[in-house]
Amino acid sequence: EVQLVESGGGLVQAGGSLRLSCAASGFTFDDYAIGWFRQAPGKEREGVGCIFNADGATYYAESVEGRFTIFSDNAKNAAYLQMTTLKPEDTAVYYCATDPPPRDCSGSWYPTDFSSWGQGTQVTVSS
Repeated sequence: EVQLVESGGGLVQAGGSLRLSCAASGFTFDDYAIGWFRQAPGKEREGVGCIFNADGATYYAESVEGRFTIFSDNAKNAAYLQMTTLKPEDTAVYYCATDPPPRDCSGSWYPTDFSSWGQGTQVTVSS
């Protein structure tokens, strides 16, 4: 069974940093794409970024590029979202998700493209 578990959310001040983790099991992690998404209250779920673990290629939404970094530790079957220079508008529940090959992150950025999801972790950025 494909399982993803996010952790690392919490309260941070604007300008601060936070690292989210996504522990994966039940699939060949090295072959898969891992997407990060977020959903703020009253808003639609949106893509944050994606990493294709087969080659490490990463993609980011314009709203976070330059502030957020996605990386994976394939030996640990874990993906990470390193967030820096956080803004109040980054406040949301953050999710990791995955989808099997041939998805490689280079396609669309819609949540419906991803078939398996974690439970989410809350990130709150205060001003």
